[in-house]
Amino acid sequence: MPLSESPTIEVKDLKTYFFTKGGIAKAVDGVSFSVGRGKVLGLVGESGSGKTVTGFSILGLVDEPGRIVGGEILYRGENLVSASPDRMRELRGVNISMIFQDPMMTLNPVLRIDTQMIEAVLAHESISKDDARQRARDVLGQVGIASPDERLRSYPHQFSGGMRQRVAIAIALLNKPDLIVADEPTTALDVTIQGQILYEVQKLCSQTGTALIWITHDLSVVAGLADDICVMYAGRIVEQGSVNSVLDKPMHPYTNGLISSVPSRNKRGVPLAQIPGMAPSLLKLPKGCSFGPRCAQFSDACDSIPDISNYENGRQIRCHNPLDKGTILRVMD
Repeated sequence: MPLSESPTIEVKDLKTYFFTKGGIAKAVDGVSFSVGRGKVLGLVGESGSGKTVTGFSILGLVDEPGRIVGGEILYRGENLVSASPDRMRELRGVNISMIFQDPMMTLNPVLRIDTQMIEAVLAHESISKDDARQRARDVLGQVGIASPDERLRSYPHQFSGGMRQRVAIAIALLNKPDLIVADEPTTALDVTIQGQILYEVQKLCSQTGTALIWITHDLSVVAGLADDICVMYAGRIVEQGSVNSVLDKPMHPYTNGLISSVPSRNKRGVPLAQIPGMAPSLLKLPKGCSFGPRCAQFSDACDSIPDISNYENGRQIRCHNPLDKGTILRVMD
């Protein structure tokens, strides 16, 4: 594959474990995916499925008692797992950005917004302070903040929660990074602003080639934003493929359960569909398939952990009893 066609980010068999007094929590256990230039990957699943830890692992933000114990994270061919802290600081903010679910993980409460945004530019580029301010002003406008000149002179506590989140998103967009990892960044925003931000990040990806990993539990957002989707459960990816094929015809029972539980799919007056039971504790996973105790497709084969199967339609499924038996091209260990 020519270098120009290689993925911006390629995650191979990533394993991030947390070593606690109660045991080893395998938060990310053998996750693999790639995202090319200008592409959007939706990473979806219930709370505790490992989505956020996957994002933190890519940015090198996993702290003790957690650590990456296996696999590779290749950014343009460079393995970030073995990168030094200094190298990761060089990459973060300019080459790879993250939008956190909590904007106060991005914003310093005692510094004005202009100070924080201008420093984020000048830390990586040799341009004038006036040019950096103008860029900050322009990006604030892109994320729907009115009167950007006035807002630049404000402190974070003078913003609502939704406004702070928009500032955090603006900071991530400042340097037009090669990769953005977005951890449910629009959850606190109203639908109108959410739509505006989704439009801006889509435009950024198409115009600049930025790759985007969008972490969410909201399938409706992924349906309109992503090119591909990975569905996570208990630290593993159980289904992945193009967003249209996965959402139109899910093959894993868990994916089907997530889609069926979307309220808009229920008829009026009928109880909401839901997946029975709860996601397991990562410290006490069930024997075999982690989804087995909640699965209507359960069989004796599910007492062993299923391998990933590649199907002819480009899908990858980790399941002994998929909803569509399709033609398996190859089974991966």
